[in-house]
Amino acid sequence: MRAAWYRKTGPASEVLEVGSLPDEISGPLQAGNVTIRLEASGINPADVKRRAGWGGMAMEHDLVVPHADGAGVVVETGKDVPMDWIGRRVWVRNAQGGYGEAGRALGTAAETVSLPVEQVFSLPDELEFAEGACLGIPALTAYDAVFANGPVAGQTILVTGAAGAVGHFAAQFARAGGARVIATVSSAEKAAHVHAIGVNEILSRHDVDIAESVLAMTDGQGVDRVVEVDFGANLDATRQILKPHAVVAAYSSTAVPEPVLPYYAFAFRGATLRFVQGFLLTPDTVAAAVEFFDELAGRGDLHVAIAEQYPLDRIAEAHQRVEAGSAIGNVVVDIA
Repeated sequence: MRAAWYRKTGPASEVLEVGSLPDEISGPLQAGNVTIRLEASGINPADVKRRAGWGGMAMEHDLVVPHADGAGVVVETGKDVPMDWIGRRVWVRNAQGGYGEAGRALGTAAETVSLPVEQVFSLPDELEFAEGACLGIPALTAYDAVFANGPVAGQTILVTGAAGAVGHFAAQFARAGGARVIATVSSAEKAAHVHAIGVNEILSRHDVDIAESVLAMTDGQGVDRVVEVDFGANLDATRQILKPHAVVAAYSSTAVPEPVLPYYAFAFRGATLRFVQGFLLTPDTVAAAVEFFDELAGRGDLHVAIAEQYPLDRIAEAHQRVEAGSAIGNVVVDIA
């Protein structure tokens, strides 16, 4: 099969290879698994961090085919999987497993991948394969960040980095759940991107004091929930804008990986701090999220932002695009 892989961590242009791997590399199809002929592979920040060896991450296998997310068509079923899966358009999640465990060596940057059927979901007819390849980490993380502590109808939610892959979904989901959404972005272009999904209260983090602005917009009350893209970097603003019993759902803290927590600033508000890990969602959360995605897609309200698509032989450029942080939307590798 045609695939991309790396044998050591490092810069994308130096370690990523593209070519043919033997079909037998994945071994025999296991019971409970299906094989998917992939059409598209989504790239997430976690994928490029793992390939780069970010934070001291070491190689967990001699050879790694990258990427956790993808979409395609089921072409083979293992024992105990109904035959009616064959021919189904699907999207997949967690193809490699999470951080801190060896997981699988073979991700979705390849012509085929075999996975447990529990990690494979029917792709709504309304979505293209490239869009389906963006649902695994970004959309599931956003769903958990917005809804893990219950319904949000009537609440005010701050979504930081709302033009990003997770933030863009989170803003949509919060609105669909009946919440008022305040979004932060870093440029006028990103503001337009977020406005296009119906969010009208948008703050530029370079132009205003976020805490001061949010308090003014909420008559000094603050927000019920924060969906947080960079917990440590935004900690000072966050501590100022929480209503009593507010929830902070943080899914990254890249700029400040080891923040100092001002305990009583949160304790005096009775706040809940949630650390969202898209690799470790419960089966019930995933099932509820998939049902929610299908509903939104069915009525035309699931908007998947694709920034750029690259052919497989340009996967190094695609990784560099994600690392640059300038893409407005998801970056996808076309496999077929």
